[in-house]
Amino acid sequence: MNPNRIRILQNGIEKSGPVIYWMQRDQRVNDNWALIYSLKKARENNTPLIVVFNLVDNFLEATFRQYDFMLKGLKEVEASLHEKNIPFYLLTGLPEINIPKLIDETAAGLLVSDFNPLKIVRSWKRDVAKKINIPFHEVDAHNVVPCLFVSGKEEFAAYTIRPKITRLLNEFLDDFPSIEKQNHLSKQLQKNDWQKVYEQLRINFDVRKIDWLIPGEFQAHNQLAFFIESKIEKYNEERNDPTKDAISNMSPYLHFGQISAQRIAIEIQKFNGNEESKNSFLEELIVRRELADNFCYFNNNYDSFEGFRNWAKGTLNNHLKDEREYLYNLDEFENASTHDPLWNAAQNEMRVKGKMHGYMRMYWAKKILDWSISPGKALQIANHLNDKYELDGRDPNGYTGTAWSIGGIHDRAWAERPVFGKIRYMNYNGCKRKFDVDKYISINS
Repeated sequence: MNPNRIRILQNGIEKSGPVIYWMQRDQRVNDNWALIYSLKKARENNTPLIVVFNLVDNFLEATFRQYDFMLKGLKEVEASLHEKNIPFYLLTGLPEINIPKLIDETAAGLLVSDFNPLKIVRSWKRDVAKKINIPFHEVDAHNVVPCLFVSGKEEFAAYTIRPKITRLLNEFLDDFPSIEKQNHLSKQLQKNDWQKVYEQLRINFDVRKIDWLIPGEFQAHNQLAFFIESKIEKYNEERNDPTKDAISNMSPYLHFGQISAQRIAIEIQKFNGNEESKNSFLEELIVRRELADNFCYFNNNYDSFEGFRNWAKGTLNNHLKDEREYLYNLDEFENASTHDPLWNAAQNEMRVKGKMHGYMRMYWAKKILDWSISPGKALQIANHLNDKYELDGRDPNGYTGTAWSIGGIHDRAWAERPVFGKIRYMNYNGCKRKFDVDKYISINS
């Protein structure tokens, strides 16, 4: 594997004990550079590998919907790891307590984790590092080109990061080695008590789980195969029409790391069909996703008004006292109780399916700006609802998307208008020109 995927978070005293892979963002067995690296280090040191997932029983706005999707995927991870004679520990509680405790109990010699740009996860790693005295390595198994290798600063827009990614793609877009079976005592392969795990969750159980998309690594690959076989040919033409079934539905799998973006890119590149569709999908999968990771890593205020660029903060502040034609509070937004049937349909789609069409997510967020007392409040509401209902909420793509819609992140200044200032505007009539609005409302009412 490319060594530029690896970052040393902490040097430490070398020990001969097991390697622990603290799985966090990349919840899969195959095509996982962090797991591949951990196995390599275990073989080099002639020590066993232990994989651990630390379940925080109350994470941001995540509800039963997201926890159920994740836990079912992790149950599959456990089974797949056991086939390779690799133990899987599922811990519940604070990682800064559980991970150091496990390191002490197993006399581990190396801790490995995967890369995540979100500040809460980075704080977990800092807290863990303070309490251990062994080496701690981080592997970017989520991005095709590692986030911290492609750029060392917050990129202005897609056009600034695209050439940096493009010139490195051939270096990093290599195939994955297979996971070999590990030799160790089979008594370590005890199964986790999944029912007990569910019972320990302190979350909102009112948001129901979804049944239209099956979680897990196996189904993620099936979904990808179906997209390539049945949908990608018309992807470029139909992807912005929410009444068409043209999107891949890969984002929940990508969010939970149940499939590798690199694997998807490798398979998409094999597609011998509509080049425009292939290229536009790869642009979203690689450039736009990795731009979102860049934004969240280098901008600590990615989820607040202060994270907007100065031009955007200035123009929005200049229009802060503009009269809003409509004003809604969080409950009215959440319950789809606005005057706009199109916006209500988008909110209903998200509440019921756990996944709003990408084009509608832009309109949805921009109208929250239009109908809120301030852009800061609008961003807060958009992130709250996105994180609560979307399967792929609490994700760099989500935070970047709301920051683009409300604060012009990765965008340019447009013609000035009330409330929005120079932020790009979207309205109902614009949607009518794009797709059959009445059909979309009927589907999601």
